[in-house]
Amino acid sequence: MMRVFAGLAAAFVLAAPASAQPPVWVVRDSDSEMVLFGSIHVLPPGLNWRPAVLEAGLKRADDLWFELPPGPAAEAEIARLAATTGILPVGQSLFTLLTPGDAAQLIRAADSLGLDKTTLDRLEPWLAEVALAGAAYRAAGADAEHGVEKSVETTAPATAQRRALETPAEQLRLFDQSPRAEQIASLNQTVRELQEDPDGFNDLVRAWMAGDARTLDREALDPLRKASPGVFRRLVTERNARWTVALDARLKGKGRTVVVVGVGHLVGADGLPARLRALGYSVTGP
Repeated sequence: MMRVFAGLAAAFVLAAPASAQPPVWVVRDSDSEMVLFGSIHVLPPGLNWRPAVLEAGLKRADDLWFELPPGPAAEAEIARLAATTGILPVGQSLFTLLTPGDAAQLIRAADSLGLDKTTLDRLEPWLAEVALAGAAYRAAGADAEHGVEKSVETTAPATAQRRALETPAEQLRLFDQSPRAEQIASLNQTVRELQEDPDGFNDLVRAWMAGDARTLDREALDPLRKASPGVFRRLVTERNARWTVALDARLKGKGRTVVVVGVGHLVGADGLPARLRALGYSVTGP
């Protein structure tokens, strides 16, 4: 579901190269310009990640698109929906849905991150993975307050119309309606990543800061692509297809747009830049 790791060293902020620039694509036709910026939703404080192309695009943007509506109302709606859809029926236990070995690994991961096991045991696999990811990010010193979306939303000109590609309900359904076996496979993959590659989040952010689209594809997408193809199809491939339709419609109008979505939706042969290029638009970027 998501690439998560504990173990982000504080020294990373000092070690980031001065010339770093996260990946940006610019899509054009005769009367439209669309800046596509690949986000990491949670980040540690102190990273100088905002590239000049993004800053210039924001200053003149007519509209600004995110995956979800920005602001506290949408955040509260996501929390409410998760609490109503992500809890197992009475009498069911997450740990008994897993094999004994997988349950033991999950419990060890929860203990290492300070998660309450009684609460975790009541969650659907997808929400347990979200909880595990959140704890791992907090342990690494990263959070949404320092992530790309929050930073862009709070600093973008008020004149840029805020738009969203999905509603909170639509996004939560993508997780909740995945077959349970696929949810479990994705959860188990995240647990393995936390155990086997504790420095992986550091590596992911380094690749992002360097605009290394090939490494981002390998590190951010390949684990889920291999562990749970059905979840990957719903969370990445099918969403990219829907979002391309919406962005194509916007480009058929005129004006200047900035789009900020998770970087995993932009890299690779199935990403939004490649899809828009295939539609005949001029696309520049990594």
